[in-house]
Amino acid sequence: MTIKPLADKVVVKVEEAEQTTASGIILSASAQEKPSFATVVAVGPGGTVDGKEVVMTVKEGDKVITSKYSGTQVKLDGEEYTIVSQSDILAIVE
Repeated sequence: MTIKPLADKVVVKVEEAEQTTASGIILSASAQEKPSFATVVAVGPGGTVDGKEVVMTVKEGDKVITSKYSGTQVKLDGEEYTIVSQSDILAIVE
């Protein structure tokens, strides 16, 4: 199965959180920050959203930074993905 986002939605795969600090201290699950770096897996077509024309500026394969607690988590074929609006993407990492 595949996920095909609609309108201004983007499917991203969140990168795993660091398990240790730079000095080698192992972090418990509760101490780890929710990661905000992700890779774009699929992009919706854009179009008119809430009466405004939306042009998609991200593409598949882009590394992006998303808002920390944005989006909807979904699990498909054993993989976890997050579906966010393009406006929840803060930056493209180059």
